[in-house]
Amino acid sequence: MQHNYQDLIQLFNQTFKETYNTVLVKGGDEPIYLPANKDCPFNQVIFAHGFYASAFHEIAHWCQAGKERRKLEDFGYWYVPDGRDESQQKKFEQVEVYPQAIEWGFNVAAKRKFTVSSDNLNGFQADTEGFKEKVYQQVLVFLAHGFPPRAQQFIEVLAEFYGTSLPLTKDMFAYQAKPEAYKESYCESV
Repeated sequence: MQHNYQDLIQLFNQTFKETYNTVLVKGGDEPIYLPANKDCPFNQVIFAHGFYASAFHEIAHWCQAGKERRKLEDFGYWYVPDGRDESQQKKFEQVEVYPQAIEWGFNVAAKRKFTVSSDNLNGFQADTEGFKEKVYQQVLVFLAHGFPPRAQQFIEVLAEFYGTSLPLTKDMFAYQAKPEAYKESYCESV
């Protein structure tokens, strides 16, 4: 199955440009969210290098951000770049569980493999499996209580585009979260 970033730009912009004055933009080295200002009349979710995964990740942050945060550059979030020490990495992972769970939902809706990201290649090497389990537990909360509204809206758009059955179910995530619980019937349908 083809996964082109151009499709994501089109789907995102068709879904959110008019309602939220927000567009998805292919950027360069660093992803960033830029609110509308005197130089640009619309909000921009800018993802790195045309990477599909980067687009999903930045969209997930946008779906999480409330109205006031969406008025701030990069939503006013704390961020220390690659090279974080153990304490900084633990803080990073705490704030990344929620958006990465949303991102995982996007990937399942798009029939695409999801990989958690500790985003710290040159720093403290965290427990990736432990982090993945925390993200998965947040996915289970979303499945039980609902994804945030904009995330759910985008999941529905992706599912329609990629032909994924809704609602998303635990089995759709289990094959990546717990390989030993891999469901042959689901995998054949992807």
